[in-house]
Amino acid sequence: MNALQRSLFTVFLAGAGLLVAPTAFAQRTDSTTVKPQLNTAPPGTAPRPVTPAPTPAPRQQVPVPAPPPVDEPVPARPSTSSPSGLELPNRPGVAAPPPPLRKYFLYTNFGLGYTSFYGDGQFNASIAPALGIRVTDKLAVGPGISYSYTNISYSDYNQQVYGYPSTVIANNLGLKAFAQYIVYKQFFLHAEYEVTRSDIQYRFLNQGAFNIKRTLTTPLAGAGYRNEFSDRVAADIVVLYNFNDGLNADGSSTSPYGQPEIRFNLLINLGK
Repeated sequence: MNALQRSLFTVFLAGAGLLVAPTAFAQRTDSTTVKPQLNTAPPGTAPRPVTPAPTPAPRQQVPVPAPPPVDEPVPARPSTSSPSGLELPNRPGVAAPPPPLRKYFLYTNFGLGYTSFYGDGQFNASIAPALGIRVTDKLAVGPGISYSYTNISYSDYNQQVYGYPSTVIANNLGLKAFAQYIVYKQFFLHAEYEVTRSDIQYRFLNQGAFNIKRTLTTPLAGAGYRNEFSDRVAADIVVLYNFNDGLNADGSSTSPYGQPEIRFNLLINLGK
């Protein structure tokens, strides 16, 4: 090989080394460096859509029944005790106010009495309706009428010695007025005065019978106890002392009532 050929071969090897060195350096760089990914899609092409993750199906809702309708409270009407129509609840430990007392009431009594004295006996029964008027919360007064039946039997001694009849029977119709005052809770005092027209029949063992008519007066006073069943109805028991309990000269009673006079009264409030 001549000198010219050796010079050309040397230049060729040097050029080949220059071409191989960048390729090896690029291979080393590619093994350690991550190249960014370029968008190689042609211009005007939309990016590929991302497939969304599947959504779970909604859980089936069990229908819940609706609550029953609640009736709205009807507002209270105004009254004399609450003009605004509002009823405030009672405070703890405070009793509810008592209902207002009615001014008028029907007061009917049923009387029953018996007196015995040295063999003589007197029985009487009565009924007497009255109209009561409350003057205050404690005081009441009123007029009334009465009917009573009296039966007096005398001992043999009084018949033989004093000439008394064996039996005296009287039917009595009267007018009366009463007053009543409450002293403590259900306990009260009671007083009344009655004028009675009495139709009296005298019966003798051997002389037959005859009738007379008299006017009798009876003052009574005592005490009673009331049992209330409601704000409208109550029942009383009353024990009264008869201030005119005695006998006339002919053996008739000075009063249509016995001693003591025990009554069972019914009270009925009237009106609203």
